[in-house]
Amino acid sequence: MSAGRPKVVTLGGGHGLHAMLSALVRLDVDITAIVTVADDGGSSGRLRLEVPGIVPPGDLRMALTALSQPDETGRLWSSTFQHRFRGEGALAGHPVGNIVLVGLTQVLGDPVAALDAAGTILGARGRVLPMACEPLDIVAEVDGLDEDPTAIRRIRGQVAVATTPGRVRSVTLAQRHARACPQALDAIAAADLLTVGPGSWFTSVLPHLLLPEMADAIKAGDAHRLVVLNLAAQVGETEGFSPEQHLDVLSAHAPGLRVDSVLADRASVALPQRLASAAARLGARLDLDDVAVPGTARHDPTRLSVSLARVLTRALGAEPGE
Repeated sequence: MSAGRPKVVTLGGGHGLHAMLSALVRLDVDITAIVTVADDGGSSGRLRLEVPGIVPPGDLRMALTALSQPDETGRLWSSTFQHRFRGEGALAGHPVGNIVLVGLTQVLGDPVAALDAAGTILGARGRVLPMACEPLDIVAEVDGLDEDPTAIRRIRGQVAVATTPGRVRSVTLAQRHARACPQALDAIAAADLLTVGPGSWFTSVLPHLLLPEMADAIKAGDAHRLVVLNLAAQVGETEGFSPEQHLDVLSAHAPGLRVDSVLADRASVALPQRLASAAARLGARLDLDDVAVPGTARHDPTRLSVSLARVLTRALGAEPGE
């Protein structure tokens, strides 16, 4: 167990990771966000084409703004980083923060140094790290795209996978031998609590477990491993999936992964016993709490923070690896 404030490492990307970080900043913990780098849509996709080799900045920017200070200066910088350039020129649609992160990376020569510098500007209450220091590409095996319903097609790219009208069966990384960010591996090794999800399951959550070094670090670490489930299936990516299917897919992509806790919204689980059984197959205890904004499919940061505090208390009171 680490000395000082508990160390929480959270894996994910996009809006799911933003929700998790918005909850964690309400707790007295040391936060590290490890963010997927496979985004190839929108501003990030355009920048990947225009600046080859750049780590896509969109999800990293969102994580930084979630951690920004709540004072006037922090709010100003957070709003500025999230602001998208108007007009019809080359910058139109790009968030300011994406451009800043690309510029800082070129000046400092290192995406981790760039994120740390941006975190200083925002007064970030935690650290944001990329899962790898190079851009990655997701490749999915999908069925239901042909007249033959059993035919499997391979689709490449985060946007293509997230929006496919077919059924995603599995995902891999095109860069099978990519190296994980060393600082991210160090954070995982030192963590007291490691959270996986919520977020786009195949394109934001699972990629962390597809990097061999990162998967090994997650399995070997002493952290209490918590999976936070989504509030609803995602159209295109996990449409029709039950909560327990999300866990089965996680297990299939990370053989040998042991999970300690699974957190789900009470109202989002139709068959609690089935989910409890799926959690037990991973070695986990199921916690059902009210963590959604009522009437929506969005996590409530305050409610989620209460549930996370409860899991963290249990984690700190357990022996390493329990």
